[in-house]
Amino acid sequence: MHVLLIEDDRLVASGIVAGLRLLGVTVDHVDSAAKARAALGASHFDVCVLDLGLPDEDGMAVLARWRAQGQAIPVLVLTARDALEHRIAGLRAGADDYLLKPFELDELVARLHALVRRASGRSSDLVEHGSLTFSASSAEVRLHGVRVELSRRELALLRALLQNPGRILSLEQLQASLYGFETDVESNAVNVHIHHLRRKLGPAIVETVRGLGYRLGEAGSAVEEKR
Repeated sequence: MHVLLIEDDRLVASGIVAGLRLLGVTVDHVDSAAKARAALGASHFDVCVLDLGLPDEDGMAVLARWRAQGQAIPVLVLTARDALEHRIAGLRAGADDYLLKPFELDELVARLHALVRRASGRSSDLVEHGSLTFSASSAEVRLHGVRVELSRRELALLRALLQNPGRILSLEQLQASLYGFETDVESNAVNVHIHHLRRKLGPAIVETVRGLGYRLGEAGSAVEEKR
């Protein structure tokens, strides 16, 4: 899951970013409507968290313009505006969900997963892929029923592949899913994470499509891979 966080309160934003990253979620944070517009033009995001009190433009106007332009990204509005008419206006402007400040991080995470799940047409939090199961909300991965510990980047890589079954993802797309806007990334970083994922979940879990990129393959046995 690649999240775009639009929030001008640095304290709130830092807490959200830290909490989501602990769960293996890639988060890019911007603090204005103008930066959000640039971010959406530069990268793909699975979901957006939008604060309404932005310094350069009201978040409600930003949301209404996005929907008028055909921007379909799921949007969770995060705001201190607690009046009923504000919530109704936000939903009518195109918000997919609405969360009031102050909030619990666990609730935010659960709502984000629900939005992404709904957008991808899934009804369950649990993703099953052969002998592999992945719980999006708890970031728990099991292979043949045995829990497998993955690093934050490995989780982000697995999420990207599971969310795009059958689709070839370029190296650049995978790097965006793992690192977002980070610029100080080693050239072979994604390949290193692919190697680790193959070692833990079987050599066929990531298929290399020569000249194009990578796609989700079959989950195997980590025990067999060690032989």
